[in-house]
Order: sequence, then structure tokens, then C-alpha cells
Amino acid sequence: MNVAATTDDTEHAERVGDSPSPGRPARRGMGPIATVISVFGELLITAGLVMGLFVVYSLWWTNVVADRAAGEQADKIRDIWARQDGGSGRGAAFDAKNGIGFLHVPAMSGSEILVEKGTTSKILNDGVAGYYTDPVKATLPTSGRKGNFSLAAHRDGHGAKFHNIHKLAKGDPIVFETKDKWFVYKVYAILPETSKYNVQVLADIPKESGRTKAGNYITLTTCTPIYTSRYRYVVWGELERVQKVDENRTPPEELR
Repeated sequence: MNVAATTDDTEHAERVGDSPSPGRPARRGMGPIATVISVFGELLITAGLVMGLFVVYSLWWTNVVADRAAGEQADKIRDIWARQDGGSGRGAAFDAKNGIGFLHVPAMSGSEILVEKGTTSKILNDGVAGYYTDPVKATLPTSGRKGNFSLAAHRDGHGAKFHNIHKLAKGDPIVFETKDKWFVYKVYAILPETSKYNVQVLADIPKESGRTKAGNYITLTTCTPIYTSRYRYVVWGELERVQKVDENRTPPEELR
């Protein structure tokens, strides 16, 4: 055996083992400050990746899940209406907690928005709009009484049904569809920013909108600025007319 050759090979192997692997910087021989900076940098990269995934989850995946849930609920409501109209389901009671109708706001969204009872996160996270029961109770248009049909929905994530609320302008239509009627409102006032504790915007007579007498109003509320929940964006509309639903469910001209 050639001892010299073996020794040389061993030394070569040790030198190779000491070398950093390709693409990975060596920390051996680094000072304590450099080591801390290197570790901190790696932690920042990891944190950035985690935050990026969270943003994708919050602004995309929650929309997918919420839209799916809202679509399933909407199909159930439409099916109940169809069975009641067809006669076979006339004896079936309509469960209002599953949805009371659909909101159509062309300037804000090209799709219908299911409306349910309540404005808790549990309800709104299903990609619907909810009518207020607290701290101020909304007056449903189907009640036949004057008042304020006040609604809320998410602006970002969980369906983001009111994401484009800022595109609404005075004169734009807001249509609420029930089984038997179309309630056609027109926007008459907008409040781009107010405190989230300002419940006066939900009052039966929303005086901040400029109205001083009882009437049939609708109020849309959501968070603002976009991607925050610091303030509230408010849009008010007033009932212009009520149109009966025909056998073909022909939408009012504002939706054609």
C-alpha cells in the first residue's frame, strides 16, 4: 500500500468536505455579527413567504370558498321559489334565515348578491350581504312600512360583494329582488368615510343623508379604505317604485 498516496487522498477528501456546497454560503469563519445578520436575513425571507401565503389566502381563497357557499345558498332559494310557484311546494314554509332575496347593483357588481339576516362575521363570511338586526334594526321592504333597509357586506375577502361600492354614483339603481316583487331604488347620497361607530347612518330617517322625513330608504355599508376596516363607506338610496314579478321573472329595465 502506498501510504503517501493514501495520506494525500485523505487530505484531499478533508479539503473537499471543508468546502461549502454549491449555492450555499459558508458560515465557517464568519464573525458573530455576520452570523446574526445572515440568520436574521433568512428569517425575514421565511416571514415574507408566510405573509405572502396569508395574503393569497385572505384575498383570493376566501373569495373562492365564500362564492361557492353563497352560490349553493342562492340555488336553494331559487329552487324554493320555483317549487312554490309550481304548486308542488306551496305547503313548504320559506325559511328566512336562508336568505330573503337578492340585491342587484349594476354599477358595483355584475352578479346578484344573496341577502340574509344579520351582519355578524359568521354570516357575511359566506359571501352574502346581511341586513342589520343590531344595533339598529333594518326595516324590510316587504314589511310594507316606511324605514331604512340597511345592509352590510365585506369589501375584501370572503366574497368581497361590496368591493366596488366606490363606483356607485347618484342616480344609479339598486334593485332588491324578492319572490314576488322587484324593489327599485335610486342612489341619492354617498358618505365616503365615517366612523364605524356611527349608527345614525342606519336610522329609519338617515338625516346625515339629507333626508328629514320618513320614507322607504336603502343603505349599503362596508369597510373603507380598501383592505382595512378603520372606517365605513355609506351609500343611500330611496325607493322609486315596486314592480311585480311576472311569470318569466323579467327584470326591471334598470337591470337589462
